[in-house]
Amino acid sequence: MKKNKVLLPVIFIILFSTQNNFSQDSIAVKIYDNLLHKYVVNGLVDYENLTKDKSLEKYIETISKFDPTTLTNKNDKLAFWINAYNAYTLKVILDSYPISSINDLHFGGRIIGHILKTTVWDKEFVIINNKKITLNHIEHDIIRPKFKDPRIHFALVCGAMSCPPLRNEAYTGNKLDAQLNDQGKSFFANQFHNSFDEKNHVVHLSKILDWYGDDFGDSNAQILSRIKSFLPERIAESINDNIIKWQIDFKSYDWDLNKIK
Repeated sequence: MKKNKVLLPVIFIILFSTQNNFSQDSIAVKIYDNLLHKYVVNGLVDYENLTKDKSLEKYIETISKFDPTTLTNKNDKLAFWINAYNAYTLKVILDSYPISSINDLHFGGRIIGHILKTTVWDKEFVIINNKKITLNHIEHDIIRPKFKDPRIHFALVCGAMSCPPLRNEAYTGNKLDAQLNDQGKSFFANQFHNSFDEKNHVVHLSKILDWYGDDFGDSNAQILSRIKSFLPERIAESINDNIIKWQIDFKSYDWDLNKIK
C-alpha cells in the first residue's frame, strides 16, 4: 500500500509535466520532428515517400485530442499552433496526392474559392481538442491576433513554392525565437522569394508582405524598418541610411506544390 501511495503522485507529476511541455518535449512532437528531418530537404517536401509513412497520422491523432490551453508558456503555445497549421497542411495535401498545387483542392479554384470561402483553408478538417476548426481560424483568429508576431509569416507554410520554406524540424517553445529569426533570415536571403536591386533602390518582396501588410507596417518605410534585421547586412545598411529612396515591388506568387522534384 505504501508503494502505491508513493507511485500515484509520481505518475501524476510525469503526466502533468508531459502535457504542459507538449510543444517541446512530448513524444508526439519528437515524432513530428523526426518526420520533418526525414522528408523535408531545403524547404521542399518528399510527398511521395511521406504518403507511405504513418508518422504524420500519429502526430495529428495526438494533437486532435490535446487542449492547447493547458500550455502555460506563450512560446510553447505559439510553437504548438505553428506546428499544427503546418502538419494539417501536409495532411490535406497528402490526402489528395498527387496534385500539382494546393489550389487544385479548392472548390471552384483559387479565385472563386476565395470568394465563396470554399478553399482548403476554409474547410473544417482540422481537429484540435476534439473540436473542428479551419486553417484560417488558426492563422487569423488565433496566431495573428493573440501573438502579434509578424515572424509567423516566415514559418506558416501553405504548400506552395512561394511560401516560406518548410523548416525541417518542429518548432519548440524553448527555441522559438531563434527558429523564427532564422526563418526570417533564410527567407530574405533566398532570391527566389525576395531580391534587392541596389542600383535602383528597389526591394522585390514576397507577395506575403503585401497580403499581410498590416502586420508589417502602413508604409514602405515601416515595412522596410520592420524587416531590415533579417536582410543581408549590406542591404540593411543601405536601407537604414537611405530608407526614403528605397521602393517596394511585390513579386508574383508561384503556387506550384513545394515538392522535391
